[in-house]
Amino acid sequence: MFTINSESSKKTEKIAEKISLLLSPGDVICLIGELGAGKTCFSKGLIRALGVKNKYVVSPTFTIINEYQGKYPIYHFDLYRLKNENELEALGFEEYFYGKGITLIEWADKMKKLLPKDRLEIYFSYVNENTRRIILKPKGKLWVSRDMESFSENIGS
Repeated sequence: MFTINSESSKKTEKIAEKISLLLSPGDVICLIGELGAGKTCFSKGLIRALGVKNKYVVSPTFTIINEYQGKYPIYHFDLYRLKNENELEALGFEEYFYGKGITLIEWADKMKKLLPKDRLEIYFSYVNENTRRIILKPKGKLWVSRDMESFSENIGS
């Protein structure tokens, strides 16, 4: 587990850029936190860092999923409006989770039972009006085997 404080949206996007360096096809990133805590800001930074250019990146609150083509395909889920896990199953989520792209899930805590064992959970919380706490929790053998320790030394700078 690694904790970073972010004092601005720009820093949150920079943190996302640095995390993008760890990613490879098939990775699932789970974003969890209160409304306005930084999940969408992080998503924008990550998606842009993965090579999506000249495209307005928005959270897919009403469509549930947006697809982007960058360095890899990016599947950006927003489960805020999801009422139950059956709605997600109807979308064929497993094709995304176990596909050849990066899956990014805002409000991932709404579907914990369906998440793959290998994933990076990122928790966002308020410290104060301007500062957010970001906690990275690698889950599963795939993420535990990555060199997160040495990477984390530079992630917050």
